[in-house]
Amino acid sequence: MQTNDEKYMKECIRLALKGCGKVSPNPMVGCVVLDRSGKLVSKGYHKKYGGNHAERDALLKLKNNEAEGGTLYVNLEPCSHYGKTPPCVDLIIERKLKRVVVGMKDVNPKVDGISRLLDAGIDVTTGVLEEDAKFLNRVFIKNMTKKLPYVVLKTATTMDGKIATANGDSKWITSNESRAEVYKMRKNFDCILTSSNTVIADNPKMEHCFKCILDKSGRVSEKSKIFEQGKIYVATKENTPLKNGELDIKSVLKTLYKKGIYSVFVECGGTLAGAFLKENLVDEIYQFIAPKILNDNSGKSCFDGDDVTKISKAKHLKIYETKQIGEDLLIKSLV
Repeated sequence: MQTNDEKYMKECIRLALKGCGKVSPNPMVGCVVLDRSGKLVSKGYHKKYGGNHAERDALLKLKNNEAEGGTLYVNLEPCSHYGKTPPCVDLIIERKLKRVVVGMKDVNPKVDGISRLLDAGIDVTTGVLEEDAKFLNRVFIKNMTKKLPYVVLKTATTMDGKIATANGDSKWITSNESRAEVYKMRKNFDCILTSSNTVIADNPKMEHCFKCILDKSGRVSEKSKIFEQGKIYVATKENTPLKNGELDIKSVLKTLYKKGIYSVFVECGGTLAGAFLKENLVDEIYQFIAPKILNDNSGKSCFDGDDVTKISKAKHLKIYETKQIGEDLLIKSLV
């Protein structure tokens, strides 16, 4: 049975999602406040980067004594340091909450909110729907612990895993609806990354505010459509170390992170996609599968970057969402 703690934590996560795409590089956070009788009296969430955190958003809607003796729910440990806003723990203590329920501890080493609350005599419960809370802020966790962008790789294939025929024909494998969905997806990421092979073969525009092209030998013409809009970082052998004769992808990701890129949407061919996967640099895969079969083993595969002789060596993914888009199937998986 669902407990009250789980019920209100789910509401925190629902509220937190309202900040998706608006709070980066901060985490998404929602907050629920109950009064001393257990009545829900306020809700809040982190609306934009630099704005009030969820706890402050919720508590400032109340009169000074409404939260006294009550319970505050939040999906992430309250902050205890000064950033763009004052510490949330100070306001929680000031408003005399009796209990605080936390989804997950903050991975930011600057945060020690739970200890501060306990020292102030406030009851603290942690780990309520912890896995859900971690999944919600998986981008933030990767950024904070690895100092790298979160990487999602998108593929669009036939049912037999092909992205093009042997001579490169690929338009269009998936439906208009799937392509429209991809346009929307791009808006949730700081950067689109692709390869010189894809730019030369398809000449895509890839409308986005920031794009990255892996172009070891500088083959891509600046007259390509991809240069028509947005900022572009071109990784070449002149500005990026090589690894086994190719651009060091991890080094590219480190450079993007230093440029303030915290999430990357990769759209590319099988060679680069395979290299990302082989080097364990992919966090998620979005795979669009069209109800088509090429039936030609010489067609281009969506992943082509490794030599594997045993099924036991295959990458094992965790599917967390499936959805029909037009006539196609979208599968989202954690790697």
